[in-house]
Amino acid sequence: MNPPSRFLQFGGMKTKIAYAIIFLALIGSFGLATRARPVNPPQQAPAASSDQPSRSVWDGVYTTEQAKRGAAMADRECSTCHGAALTSGDEAPALAGDGFLSEWDGQNLGGLLERMSKTMPQTDPGKLTGQEYVYILADVLSLNKFPAGKTELASSPDALKQIRIEATKPKAK
Repeated sequence: MNPPSRFLQFGGMKTKIAYAIIFLALIGSFGLATRARPVNPPQQAPAASSDQPSRSVWDGVYTTEQAKRGAAMADRECSTCHGAALTSGDEAPALAGDGFLSEWDGQNLGGLLERMSKTMPQTDPGKLTGQEYVYILADVLSLNKFPAGKTELASSPDALKQIRIEATKPKAK
């Protein structure tokens, strides 16, 4: 009889199970100890991350022409629920004025565009093209007295997420 088989015959079944458990525990702990670790741990993002919008609606983020195109569309698609000047409606909240500004203050244009495109018009959500929603968004900015600029409002949701809505104009730095 060779030595390994003599070892296995030593003791009862409980002893063999105990040795097997100890053996498996050693193998498991060895595996955990030798698991690869990154040489350089990942760096934490700086406090001012890119998740925070970098521009404001006060920076002239749309053009007057966009707002005019949006006004015509808003008149046709939004005024039934939001009122003629989008400031009050029996069926929907205002898109201009204090109520709108207090609800959206601190949020970004990407979130507003997403809500518009998923829920409006109420009778047929999402029926407009992405560009049409952006034109209406430009009209909403104009109605809220945010200044127009020289560059059209982007139609990319990611770009719009970088523009924050601020109810009051920030103080000059």
